Amino acid sequence: MGVAISGWRLARAVSLTGQLGVVSGTALEVVCARRLQEGDLGGDVRRALAHFPVPGVAERILRTYYVAGGKPAAAPYRPVLRFSLQPSRALAELTIAANFVEVFLAKEGHDGPIGINYLRKIELPIPFACYGAMLAGVDHVLMGAGNPADLPALLDALARHEPVELPIRVQGATSADGEHAIRFEPRAYGTPGPRPLRRPHFHAIVASVDLAEALAANPVTRPDGFIVEGFEAGGHNAPPRGPRRLDASGALIYDERDVVDPRLMAGVGLPYWMAGSYGTPDGLARAVAAGAVGVQVGTAFAYCQESGMAPEWKRRVLDLAARGDVPVLTDGRASPTGFPFKVVRLPGSLADEEVYAARDRLCDLGVLRTPYRKPDGTVGYRCPAEPVAMYQGHGGGREANTVGRRCLCNGLMAAAGFAQRRAHGYTEPPVITAGTDFTGVRELLRRLPAGRQSYTAADVVAYLLGPAREPA
Repeated sequence: MGVAISGWRLARAVSLTGQLGVVSGTALEVVCARRLQEGDLGGDVRRALAHFPVPGVAERILRTYYVAGGKPAAAPYRPVLRFSLQPSRALAELTIAANFVEVFLAKEGHDGPIGINYLRKIELPIPFACYGAMLAGVDHVLMGAGNPADLPALLDALARHEPVELPIRVQGATSADGEHAIRFEPRAYGTPGPRPLRRPHFHAIVASVDLAEALAANPVTRPDGFIVEGFEAGGHNAPPRGPRRLDASGALIYDERDVVDPRLMAGVGLPYWMAGSYGTPDGLARAVAAGAVGVQVGTAFAYCQESGMAPEWKRRVLDLAARGDVPVLTDGRASPTGFPFKVVRLPGSLADEEVYAARDRLCDLGVLRTPYRKPDGTVGYRCPAEPVAMYQGHGGGREANTVGRRCLCNGLMAAAGFAQRRAHGYTEPPVITAGTDFTGVRELLRRLPAGRQSYTAADVVAYLLGPAREPA
């Protein structure tokens, strides 16, 4: 969920209620480095790193990024190296350890289930990230934003500490260039003994019955279950299945072709959870009645006390929700990935056109860069949210691809309270995302006792399950 919004504290709180708590696995290498530069004031990251099973890694990370007492507020964060098809050992170690840290802290002190969510579109870190999460004993891996067909076999091999390679699409490459892949040899990074790791359950995030059926039909790609995300869900959405149309606000228009009937998923023969406007007791009841195991809830948890969203922005959205008017736009241009992306139109955020126009385009995190074939046959990396001239210079990138693109990397970091500070006092503005249905949020706010201004993750679970508190 976003970047560090569904962090270890929120996932742990959900898991303690008996439900599946899921941490966001997006850009954890950057999140971990910035937490250490903020001083790791509670000592949580350092405590988790002390349990990392490969000697020497924690010490190297702390020497590089830890700032005792925290960096000065106006000082910029130290950069993290960017991924390529041949990532540096330092970046690989940081990625493995950061994913270990997030899962370790989410699981610490209890035996409830913990999952981690990755985006297939952010593909270069995947083998390293999954391995780090598995070293910490993650119970479930979820993946969407692309076809996750390669993940079951990858998790099988990682559990045995075997070398893996994940096919990577390189724009403009031809068959003569050969296959491109990101490769990872766990034993080269000092695996903790010969015993295999526990292989987590894998759940594919899909937006259509067609993809679910195709994945389930092949034993190699068959997941353990599905998360079926409707277009009402926050974050990235699947594109409309019909022609591209916009409403008067500029939002993409979806229709009945984009609605997944949960009863049709029952025929696939695997467990599934419904997501997108199912985050209410009625939504849960409808999903279960149609054959689903349960529901995935994002928006209600994103704005609870334990979420990692920066308090200022969380409060502003909650105030709007209490008044019944949260302006959420399904923006077809905002994300450099090319997928539609939900943005909350808040003044001062990157969804504000004046803020967007005033920001100097740059790409210094590079999480959403994509590989492309250079004229000389080598592989380069580019992002349509980077400076236009730079994008055009990168192998002839088309200027039309850059129009309206927001820097989600910096924007989502800022939403979690890790905004980069730049020269002349400029601070990166946030990108705030949410689903379109705030029914649950409004109801949870309405139920708060006098004197309380926010609700907890446990309040969300109790609201969803009702007075009987039956396990979902």
